[in-house]
Amino acid sequence: MMKPEMLASVNGDMANTPAPSALDPAPSRDYRLWWGFGGVAFLLHLLCLTRYGIFRDELYYLACVRHMAWGYVDHPPLSIGVLWLIRALLGDALWAVRLPPALALAATVGLTGWLTREAGGKPGAQALAMLAALIAPIYLAYGHFFSMNALDVLLWTVALCVLMRLLPAPRLSLWLWLGLLLGLGLLNKISVLWLILGITAGLVCTPYRRLLLTAGPWIAIGIAGLLFAPHVAWEVANGWPTLEFIHNATTQKMADMPAGLFLVSQLLLMHPITAPLWLTGLFWSLTSRQAERWRVGAIAFVIVALILIVNGKSRAEYLAPGYPLLFATGAAVWEQLWEARRLRWLPSLAFGIMAFCGLFFLPLSLPVLPVESYIRFAQAIHIAPPYEEKGSVGVLPQHYADMYGWEELTAAVADVYRRLPPDEQADCAILTNNYGEAGAIDYFGRRYGLPHALCGQNNYWLWGTHGWKGQTLIVVNTMSTQKQEQFESVQQMTTVPNPLSMPYEQDIPLYVARQLKTPVSVFWAAAKMYR
Repeated sequence: MMKPEMLASVNGDMANTPAPSALDPAPSRDYRLWWGFGGVAFLLHLLCLTRYGIFRDELYYLACVRHMAWGYVDHPPLSIGVLWLIRALLGDALWAVRLPPALALAATVGLTGWLTREAGGKPGAQALAMLAALIAPIYLAYGHFFSMNALDVLLWTVALCVLMRLLPAPRLSLWLWLGLLLGLGLLNKISVLWLILGITAGLVCTPYRRLLLTAGPWIAIGIAGLLFAPHVAWEVANGWPTLEFIHNATTQKMADMPAGLFLVSQLLLMHPITAPLWLTGLFWSLTSRQAERWRVGAIAFVIVALILIVNGKSRAEYLAPGYPLLFATGAAVWEQLWEARRLRWLPSLAFGIMAFCGLFFLPLSLPVLPVESYIRFAQAIHIAPPYEEKGSVGVLPQHYADMYGWEELTAAVADVYRRLPPDEQADCAILTNNYGEAGAIDYFGRRYGLPHALCGQNNYWLWGTHGWKGQTLIVVNTMSTQKQEQFESVQQMTTVPNPLSMPYEQDIPLYVARQLKTPVSVFWAAAKMYR
């Protein structure tokens, strides 16, 4: 971190920085730089698009696409709407499913360059900030598989871009855009409520509190609330399932996350080599008299971090969307310092070191290596991504392990199904232990003619039993003594090994249960599992 006297010198330099529109007599150079880094990010993901298999959550999201609604137990509807559009245009092949997250993270990298220019950074600072966003391990992972997370990072970044442009020159049109982005963000992930709270705190704690006396912020909140209202109506109509999901996940699934571990995880998730950049950006934004508008964003970051730390069980990655702004301000500050000290060789050295470190640890976040080579690499360096749930991992970390075993599991289930007599196949259902297994049956099972899977987890429970009458049930992975007693007979048919999967997906037993003794409605009510 900079010494106070060094920071004071930089503050003076940045105070004299011209307006963004006058920073560069040839702004097209900046645009080319942003597109260039964004293009590199997209190409990097494109090269790894289908190296490993389909991810657990991707299987579940594709199942959600077949049941379009204004809400789901564990997430709002925007990401599912995006996937529905991709599926309608390109199909549901793995390469098509993974295009949106790759594009979202590429856009985030480019927008980090825009934020750096807005903070006074020249092309060198922009390149450094974009490189930091490009190599951040959590961003690399988000960009590789479809989920709401890549969209979340992008929507936070765009919203903060609009906010930084709005604060020095408030216009109603910008407030409208901010409201639209926050509303879309809420429709993608409810944690955007934290961002809204953080921005509000940032306004209150700075001279920009005067803006709260104008109509703009309230119009923005109104637009966001109006966009979010259909999801709230869905929650009400379904008995607020997301609140039950959050409670169960917190108490049953998530491991403790003490403050120290949370802060260390930030270093690992964003890559330790980028820490001097974002820590400088955070410190400068909170302390410099020339950083009033950036302080709003920094306070929002701190507020979200405090919420997550106080919770004690939040995932460390939930703070990830807030970093592009800190990369931007940190790079601009360091550039001013280097120029003031005439250290023209230092930016190139810093860029080179950061690029080397990013490439060296790339296999931990992006499947650039064959899986056998990855295992040897991870064992050699004794580093693995943090695991934030109860339980253990296998030879692969969860974000890779959950890409293996699904097709093999479905093939084994299909073999059991084909061995059933025709009269049993006519009323046969497939019950799985979790939505990953159910999603695999629905995705890969089409080629085998399998019926849709049943599952008690999250939205699969809401989708019901698809008319199953209780005659024959293929059970995947779980058959407790209590569950066995609900049937006239239970027979274990085979075991599916899946050695690269998570431990709870290895050596999966498959059963055939016949003649349910209780009504299907009673059986299904007991199967509910929101977590």
